[in-house]
Amino acid sequence: MSPLELSIAGGVATLALNRADKANALNADLVEALHSAFDVSVREQVRLLVIRGEGRNFCAGFDFSGFEDCSAAELSWRFVRIELFLQKLFHAPFATMALAHGGCFGAGADIVAACGTAVAATDAKFRMPGWKFGLALGTRRLAARVGAAAAERILQAAAVLGADEAARISLVDEVCDPAHWNERIKAQALAASELSSVAQRRMLCLLRQDSRAEDMASLVGSLCDGDLKGRIATFRNAR
Repeated sequence: MSPLELSIAGGVATLALNRADKANALNADLVEALHSAFDVSVREQVRLLVIRGEGRNFCAGFDFSGFEDCSAAELSWRFVRIELFLQKLFHAPFATMALAHGGCFGAGADIVAACGTAVAATDAKFRMPGWKFGLALGTRRLAARVGAAAAERILQAAAVLGADEAARISLVDEVCDPAHWNERIKAQALAASELSSVAQRRMLCLLRQDSRAEDMASLVGSLCDGDLKGRIATFRNAR
């Protein structure tokens, strides 16, 4: 079974995370599939890319299964590949939209924050615990969406946010019953077609502060800061 389902119709690419039995956690195969699907969407010149999750959750973030048997270098590379995908998503040449439900944790919440539009179901829950084990992933993108003060509170506490609280601080744009998500996709696709693809790409480029080099440097620095596997183990044992 493929970890990701890609469909393209009417200028809309839909990426469905397809590891429902693992809460759509990001293992290496799923991350590489996301990269490939994004690249296909660019080649197909879609106007809107939608990301959603199969099953009961949107995305549980980094898949830590068997991390004890991985080298620190392997774990670091997996985080780098996630960061590179998040950078692609944030700087996409087309509109992007996350449809979030259930658990949206860690890098899963970072996917939501990296999209231009985010819609949450009433049962959506968000948590970003990366700084609990010293991981600098997505911090600037979160601050760009919710503001530095709110981002600081979210990241320090690593508390779980419900859908209404996420909407209040603008982590998501609205809370909407999934029964109406197709209507929201159609409306977003229509809005994305108001400009030419060239104008859309140029506008989005101007609206997104480009901190890709700094973000990657911060991530790599945090990965190299001491015993990565030990930090992860301590975090997971404390949960």
